[in-house]
Amino acid sequence: MASVLVVEDDQFVRSALIRHLTDAAHTVRSVGTALEALREVAQVGFDVVILDLGLPDLDGAEALKMLRGLTDVPVIIATARDDEGEIVRLLNDGADDYLVKPFSVEHLSARMAAVLRRSRGTEASRVLRVGGLRIDVLRREAVLDGTALDLTRREFDLLSFLAARPGVVVSRRELLAEVWQQAYGDDQTIDVHLSWLRRKLGETAAKPCYLHTLRGVGVKLEPPRDVDDGR
Repeated sequence: MASVLVVEDDQFVRSALIRHLTDAAHTVRSVGTALEALREVAQVGFDVVILDLGLPDLDGAEALKMLRGLTDVPVIIATARDDEGEIVRLLNDGADDYLVKPFSVEHLSARMAAVLRRSRGTEASRVLRVGGLRIDVLRREAVLDGTALDLTRREFDLLSFLAARPGVVVSRRELLAEVWQQAYGDDQTIDVHLSWLRRKLGETAAKPCYLHTLRGVGVKLEPPRDVDDGR
C-alpha cells in the first residue's frame, strides 16, 4: 500500500486512476493542476506522484523541476507524449519512470512497485561507513565527520551506491543503469552530480579526498589515505 498523488486534468482518466489505485489498497489524493500539486506535496507526504504533462496551468516538465525543488518523492510521468528526446530529458530532470498513454492499470501498478522498491532501498537495513562518512540507507541520512550532509535524492543514491563498493571502480554505464535506472544517457549528467557531491564533501576533482575519477574507466569512493575506516 502506498500514498499516491495523481496529477491529471482529464477527469475521466483521473477518476479511472483513482478507482483502480484505491481498489489496489493505495491511499489516493488527486489534483488537476500543477500549482495544486505543488501545494499538496508541500503540505502532505506522499510515497509516489503520478504526473501528467499536459496540465492547464503549467507544463508538466516545468512542474517536475519545481517538484524536485520541494521533495525527493518518486515521480512517474504518465502522458501521451512519446518523443524519445523528451523522455530522456525528463528522466535526467528527476523523473523516476515514464509511461506513455494508453497504459493498463496492471502496467502502472508494476512500475509503481518497482519505483517504490528502489526508493525504499534494497539495502535498507544497512549503515555504510567509509572513512569519516556514515550513510544510513534506511533513514536516507549521510554524515561526514559528525556533520550532516544536505544531499538531493540523486546525490544520496550516487553516494550510497559508491559507498557500498568502497575502493571498487564503477563504470559510468553501471552508474547510469543502477543509480539513474537508464540504459543510456549523457555522461555530463554524471559529471554534474559528481561535481555537486564533491563540493558537499569538501573536495575538488583536482584534490580528491573520497571521490576519485579514473579517466576512461570510471569512479570509485574510498577513505582518505590518512583515515582508517575500520575495515
